[in-house]
Amino acid sequence: MTFHSKLISVLAAGFVLAACAPDDREPDVSVDHGQALYARDCAVCHGDNGKGAGAASLGLGVLPPDLTTLSAQNRGIFPRDFVMSVIDGYNRRDHPSSAMPEFGNNDLGPTVQVEDGGVSTPIPSDLIALAAYLESIQQ
Repeated sequence: MTFHSKLISVLAAGFVLAACAPDDREPDVSVDHGQALYARDCAVCHGDNGKGAGAASLGLGVLPPDLTTLSAQNRGIFPRDFVMSVIDGYNRRDHPSSAMPEFGNNDLGPTVQVEDGGVSTPIPSDLIALAAYLESIQQ
């Protein structure tokens, strides 16, 4: 093996190892990140303003829900866990499951440990960010 081919082998191995290294970036659970995710993945059906009139919703047969009234429909409390379970795909009770993709099948970012009542649960950071954004647009 020549020096040149050995160097290429070593560099290739380094790139493979770098690709396998864990992502050390800090998870972004901000409302701004959630808004960007919403614009990318949700607005096409739920509309830019969250009221359920996105361009892709026209052929569904059922309008997507107005996401700005979730708190009002829940006695003024934002139903964060329910919202995250619908986005993830775990709970589709009131949603046409064939129309809304199960975003939990995609990469929803690194997990963040969320404490609730002494119980720690790992939740994907993008799921938290989307819920934070949706809570911010409640009317």
